[in-house]
Amino acid sequence: MAVSEEDVRHVAALARLGLSQPQVASLVGELNGILEHMDVLQQVDIGSASLDPDATHGMRMRDDVPNPIALHRPREAFAPGMRDGFFLVPRLSTHGSTDSADDEGEG
Repeated sequence: MAVSEEDVRHVAALARLGLSQPQVASLVGELNGILEHMDVLQQVDIGSASLDPDATHGMRMRDDVPNPIALHRPREAFAPGMRDGFFLVPRLSTHGSTDSADDEGEG
């Protein structure tokens, strides 16, 4: 199955991409090259290949142990304030203002 210029233009229109004629021609060539490689790969006989039995089981996984990253400064130095382990930062002006100083990171 080959990709045509019409196929490329259709997919480009679905993705709302504006492609020039040279870009369309280039993509047609690249996509058809990929499909040719896929045809070659489909013809490879892997049924008679002898595999290393250890290779079929994958690699041994390491234990998932978190390693905290050491900071050069204390966490409290990164923001105006902290509460319950979270950083308190000033409210953005685009989100409006509130009367509560607690929401603005003060307190």
